[in-house]
Amino acid sequence: MRFFKETNIDFIGARYKSFVITIIVFLICVGAFIYRGGPNYGIDFTGGILMQISFAQKVEMQNLRDALERTEIGSFELQSSDNLFIIRAKKNSAQEEFENAVKVSASDAFPQNQMTIEKVEYVGPTVGEYLSKQALYAFFFSFLGMIIYIALRFKSPLWGISGVVGIIHDVVVAFGFAILVNKEINITVIAALLTVAGFSINDTIVLFDRIRENLKLMAKQDFAAVINRSINQILLRSIVTTITVFIVAAILFFLGGEVIHTFAYIMLIGTVVGVYSSIYLCAPLVYEWEMRKRERMKAARVALGRR
Repeated sequence: MRFFKETNIDFIGARYKSFVITIIVFLICVGAFIYRGGPNYGIDFTGGILMQISFAQKVEMQNLRDALERTEIGSFELQSSDNLFIIRAKKNSAQEEFENAVKVSASDAFPQNQMTIEKVEYVGPTVGEYLSKQALYAFFFSFLGMIIYIALRFKSPLWGISGVVGIIHDVVVAFGFAILVNKEINITVIAALLTVAGFSINDTIVLFDRIRENLKLMAKQDFAAVINRSINQILLRSIVTTITVFIVAAILFFLGGEVIHTFAYIMLIGTVVGVYSSIYLCAPLVYEWEMRKRERMKAARVALGRR
C-alpha cells in the first residue's frame, strides 16, 4: 500500500548544481582543517597520563566528570568500576600538576569524601604508527573490494568507482565537520566513520540495483530518464531510512552523554550526506561516465565508417 505519491524530480538535470554544492562542502572541510591546524587528536593517538583513584564513599561518575571538567587538565577520558575510577588525560601538563588538579577538584566537589590515588603512570597512544598504517590499508583494500564487487555485480568498473567516490565523500565530509567544531579524534570517531561508510554504500547499492532493473524494463528510454525514475522510486525509502537513523542519532546526541556524543554527532552528519551522495553524486557520476563512454564509442564508429 502506497501512502505517498511517487515523485517526478529531475535529479540528473540538476547534476551540475549538485557538483558545485559538493565542491563547496569539500572546500569548507579543507578550510576547517587549515583553520584548526589539523585534527584534534585524542589520547588514543597522542598518549597521556593515567591515574587510578578511589573514594571512601560512593561517587557518581557524572559528578566526578563535572568536577574534572572545571579544571585545566584539558581533554580526558573517565572509566569506572564500582568505586574505582580511571582517568586518562593528554600530556598537556606535568604529572605533578595533573595530580594536584585532580586532588583539588575532588576535594572541592566531595569535601567529606576522602580520595585515594591508587596509581599514576604515563601511557602510550593506543593507536600508534603501526595501527594507523593498518587502518589505512584496511580502508584501501575495503574500497578496492567494493569497487570489484560492484563492478562484477553491475558489469562496469565505473559503477564501483562512483560508489567508492560516494563513500570517500561521506567520510571526508563527516570528518571535516568533526574538525570544524573541534571534536576530539579518537577510536570512537574512527568507528563512527566506518559506520557512515557502511550506511552510505548500502544506500548506493539499493539505488544501483533499481537502475539496473529499470534499464531492462525501460530499454527504449534514454539513460537520464531511467536514472531519474529509479531515484524517484527509491526516494521515499531512502528518506524514511535516513530519518529513522537520524532520530536515533539525535537522541544519542542530546541524551546519550559525553562518551557517545561525538559518535552521535558524526552519525547525524553522515546520515544526511550518505543519502545526498547516493542521489546527487554517485548516480550523476554514473550518468556522466556512461554518456561520455557512449559518445566515444559513437565517435569511433563514425571514424571507422568514414574509412
